[in-house]
Amino acid sequence: MEIIQIVGLGLVATVLVLVVREQKPMFAFLLAAFTGLFIFLFVIGKIETVIGVLEQLADRSGIPSIYLKTVLKIIGIAYIAEFGSQIVRDAGQESIASKIEFAGKILILVMAVPIISVIVETVLGLLPIGS
Repeated sequence: MEIIQIVGLGLVATVLVLVVREQKPMFAFLLAAFTGLFIFLFVIGKIETVIGVLEQLADRSGIPSIYLKTVLKIIGIAYIAEFGSQIVRDAGQESIASKIEFAGKILILVMAVPIISVIVETVLGLLPIGS
């Protein structure tokens, strides 16, 4: 099982970071960052499979691809912002980490505006106008 490999790698890296941190804190940070990056790259292939299935479902349902692509970009922004903020937080820079999270939220909001507009227009179209 892949999760066992990921957890095993995480545990080994954690022990190494704890041992190395006393003598070489920068090396410990790099080890933690590269471990996180390796885990991210390990699971990115799984994300491609999910995206493929979602694209097939969208095609069959007649949903315009622009909406699916926008939602996938929003999800990507959320994951990348979270990943980046965690790495920065591991380096002890809480304020920068919170700025990364804030920027991610703003970018998500910007990306979501077209979808929100379509939803509002659809709801307004369903409401009876003047009775």
